[in-house]
Amino acid sequence: MMDKQVNLAILASGSGSNAENITKYFDTHPNIQVKEILSNKPDAFVHERARKLDIPSSTFTRDQFRDSSFIKRLEDIDYIILAGFLWLIPQFLVKSFPNRIINIHPSLLPKFGGKGMYGDHVHKAVIEAGEKESGITIHLVNEEYDKGKILFQAKCEVEPSDTPDSLASKIHSLEYTHFPKTIESYIVAQNS
Repeated sequence: MMDKQVNLAILASGSGSNAENITKYFDTHPNIQVKEILSNKPDAFVHERARKLDIPSSTFTRDQFRDSSFIKRLEDIDYIILAGFLWLIPQFLVKSFPNRIINIHPSLLPKFGGKGMYGDHVHKAVIEAGEKESGITIHLVNEEYDKGKILFQAKCEVEPSDTPDSLASKIHSLEYTHFPKTIESYIVAQNS
């Protein structure tokens, strides 16, 4: 069992439904807690969710994010969780948090990954390719988009009648079910 406190920072670019789900999941955890939520968009709905959850949130610019002094904002943080965060993680952050940055991607990597492949772009590509299944991939982050070590995958069927919206709904369901649990089991295994 873990005997130390582990602090998470969540990086999000959008509405923050995964950030909220993760925060609630760890709300009563004895050793793991979400300390802050950071976003590259000042008007992202994730800030409103953070306020309601009583979690500090702040915004940063692309220049701030790429500057090595950004690390000061993460002084008390043990793991970074990317929950719908779209920017490539700078090399200094990857090096400062080796195997401690976790991302979720809405496809079965290595298929439909890489720059520009996010959200509805992925679901549209999956349907257009005639795929019979899609799913989620939870993986560690390295210096390349969607190329880090895979920790977990879950699948769902792609029906002939699926639209990007209906497929997104199936994917979100998988994310909410598996992302917090996978984060927890990975961190517990790393710290036991």
